[in-house]
Amino acid sequence: MVRILISAPIMRRLALALLVAGVAAGSLYARTAAAQDDDGNILVADQFNNRVVEINRQTHLVVWRFGNGSDLPGPHSVVGTNDAERFGSLTLISGTGTPPGLPGCSDTVNGCPDNRVLIVDHNGDILWQYGQAGVGGAGPDQLNTPVQALFLVSFPDHYGSHVLIADQANQRVILVNLRKQIVWQYGSTGVSGDGPNQLNNPNSAEVLANGHILIADESNNRVIEVTKDGQLVKQFTAQGTVSGAAFASRLPDGDTLITDSNNNRIVEVDGNDKPVWQYFTNAETGSNPAPLPTRAVRLRNGDTLISDQFNDRVIEVNRLGKTVFTQGALNMPGSGYNQLNGPYDAKEIGDFTGLTPPFGY
Repeated sequence: MVRILISAPIMRRLALALLVAGVAAGSLYARTAAAQDDDGNILVADQFNNRVVEINRQTHLVVWRFGNGSDLPGPHSVVGTNDAERFGSLTLISGTGTPPGLPGCSDTVNGCPDNRVLIVDHNGDILWQYGQAGVGGAGPDQLNTPVQALFLVSFPDHYGSHVLIADQANQRVILVNLRKQIVWQYGSTGVSGDGPNQLNNPNSAEVLANGHILIADESNNRVIEVTKDGQLVKQFTAQGTVSGAAFASRLPDGDTLITDSNNNRIVEVDGNDKPVWQYFTNAETGSNPAPLPTRAVRLRNGDTLISDQFNDRVIEVNRLGKTVFTQGALNMPGSGYNQLNGPYDAKEIGDFTGLTPPFGY
């Protein structure tokens, strides 16, 4: 087991970095409020390459990375990463781990667990982590297959910096402060179900402007909106058609964007759960028949950025379904120039359209 102890000097560095990040983010929002951000860099959780990479749109070159490719979690490695978010100069990374039989993992019997959520600086130093490297559990400072996380300073009745984590195999979404205390939770730990305070493989959670929490309840084939007190107020299934809700976000116009993974579809529904837009990722000649897309986020320019997992690419499509940007070769995994291997998450840096902004609404 590799355990990283967060010393007082590192905590001071983290506090200073968060302060600087907040100021930088505020400046960024002000600077880009009226500007197109089409040429912004893309941050990709390159799952089976065991790395997070920042990609320059124009050159397709990797300009920053965390993860040395090892399938053992450590101070410079991350295994089976499913999610990454840049806030200011810091990067939040979910080290999910890889089950046996999938690429990027040499242990075909036990798999390659990670079970950490990390905050790293631009030098690749870990400033904070929740969870213990390679150890799955539900006790203090333990996670089991964390698939998504976000940093925020605004959560109902809780003040200061927190990290919201979709702790999938523990069947819960938890809010953790930087002192590693769980201060809010939805879902009964270790209990899967679809009843009150129950989830079945939650795959993402976002905090909405109204203070509610939007959860992609993957294996229940639904997206739910719950209050901070755990009351279910809305449910979205694209009129009963969603299968494998991998991600969901609330768009500025009130619609909900759902990554409908098992249907190889991205679907946008209105407030009445009626589909108003959709895109299928397996329709292109040469596509993997079941690419199982895992993340779709709406960009400021109105396009949609899609992590087309088993097509080994990230694509940006417009409202007409035309592809306007691609990173990675269709259904051709790799780690070289303009190549990805099972990308699970991609976001345009600085664009939090539909997502929970780290430093408040």
